[in-house]
Amino acid sequence: MHKLSLHHLTMLDAHPLQLVDAAHAGGFDYYGLRVVAPTAADSIVDVAGNPALIRELAARMEATGVRLLDIEAIWLQESTNIDLLLPALEAGHRLGAKHVLTVGFDQDRERLMRNFRALCEAAARFEMTVGLELITYCAIGTLDDALATIQASGQPNARLLIDALQYFRSGAKVEDIDSIDPALIEYMQICDGPRASPVAVADRRNEARTARLLPGDGELPLHDVLVKLPADLTLAVEAPTLALRGQPFDEQARTIMSSMKRFLAKAQ
Repeated sequence: MHKLSLHHLTMLDAHPLQLVDAAHAGGFDYYGLRVVAPTAADSIVDVAGNPALIRELAARMEATGVRLLDIEAIWLQESTNIDLLLPALEAGHRLGAKHVLTVGFDQDRERLMRNFRALCEAAARFEMTVGLELITYCAIGTLDDALATIQASGQPNARLLIDALQYFRSGAKVEDIDSIDPALIEYMQICDGPRASPVAVADRRNEARTARLLPGDGELPLHDVLVKLPADLTLAVEAPTLALRGQPFDEQARTIMSSMKRFLAKAQ
């Protein structure tokens, strides 16, 4: 049976404490937490630099039984300094996260690889694996590129993070899953969308951030992918959609969980 996680991007406006409460209200096993701003244009609630909030989050997790699956979102870019990310990794470790999400955004491949290796080494000190997510509008935008980067890094804790939307938008096929070492896939981000991809980069970026669909509401061959993966693989629901925006966070989480239950029931 799949464990389910509520990804922070699904309701990015939620304060971390509200996110834990929403995950609990919806019946999720886990939640994902944004502790690093992907780019300078993004803003987040400071968790890493707020020991009081870390204690509050730990207490709320203890009270609800919801656990932290992963922390995000480390976009490896020209300005990345891994040493400056250590407080975020430590915060994730203190809250029990086992995974950190990263994206290759730097066009300088030598520097990107250097930073990826350094991130993996730093994460290993905090007992976390590093999931490399391919994103079509970033430097690492294809499955082959992501797998080659992981292999070339030589890092034992380097993993592949499959985002269902980005996977299919990259041109990857269902059968391509068969070529991936199962040990590289520790969990998967899931959502739905139209089968046809937006052509323009700006449109793909907008779709990814605000216009995804809940699993089962679109045309992506999600069930075909899941049957090729372990039946107990954890699924992180990353489905930011304007259709839910403005509703109370707890209500959003319940709606998402209802959709996931219907979706998973159809696979049985």
